[in-house]
Amino acid sequence: MTELAGLKPQHFLWEVKDRIATVRLNRPDRKNPLTFESYAELRDTFRALVYATDVDVVIFASNGGNFCSGGDVHDIIGPLVGMDMKDLLAFTRMTGDLVKAMIGCGKPIIAAVDGICVGAGAIVAMASDLRLATHESRCAFLFTRVGLAGCDMGACAILPRIIGQGRAAELLYTGRAMTGEEGERWGFWNALHHADLLEIEALKLAQRLAAGPTFAHGITKTQLNQEWNMGLEQAIEAEAQAQAICMQTRDFERAYHAFVAKEKPVFKGD
Repeated sequence: MTELAGLKPQHFLWEVKDRIATVRLNRPDRKNPLTFESYAELRDTFRALVYATDVDVVIFASNGGNFCSGGDVHDIIGPLVGMDMKDLLAFTRMTGDLVKAMIGCGKPIIAAVDGICVGAGAIVAMASDLRLATHESRCAFLFTRVGLAGCDMGACAILPRIIGQGRAAELLYTGRAMTGEEGERWGFWNALHHADLLEIEALKLAQRLAAGPTFAHGITKTQLNQEWNMGLEQAIEAEAQAQAICMQTRDFERAYHAFVAKEKPVFKGD
């Protein structure tokens, strides 16, 4: 196992406090675009989170009033035009690996989205477990607007499961922006907050999750993702096994004794 509190990434901001990690892209003057380097470093960081003993929850936050403007036009899109198929496929697999790493990291991820959240930024929000936004936020899967298909980084698999097939199809075909109110009504955003309260509310939610039971939260995340590919009987059996594992934890025992004593359980993640 490892600790990530001392991580010093070169291509985004990173902070760990009270077992909550906060990630921010760090190019606010450009509305926080992604680059080849930040994609790869984020992927590697989320992969490492599987083994992190000092992080229980991740907040992917905004910076300078915006979340992410997608792939950088000059640093990514320009070079892609000149690449051959082999290099293009290496790139698209790498961006998809970021989503895989987020899904597989074992920690709940909260996206706190202010302002612009488009392209790959919309994908990062989509791949998070919980999503908070502001009334002014604008989220767009704008791949068709640059001549690409809407099926980027798992969008055609994940987005319909969140907001439904018809709504996802509209957004992926047109590339139009989903307003904050639409996103909340459709279930993409879990809640909307004023911009000055967004990170406060994200931190409150993160603190609630970090208070545990964190081992069980990891099981919940695993089952939420793995059961996409299961039939109902498989899912029920998988959940029976998962719950039996959780019943062996000290947290389950603590919850029982706290209930008997009419006290609030204090979870420790074991």
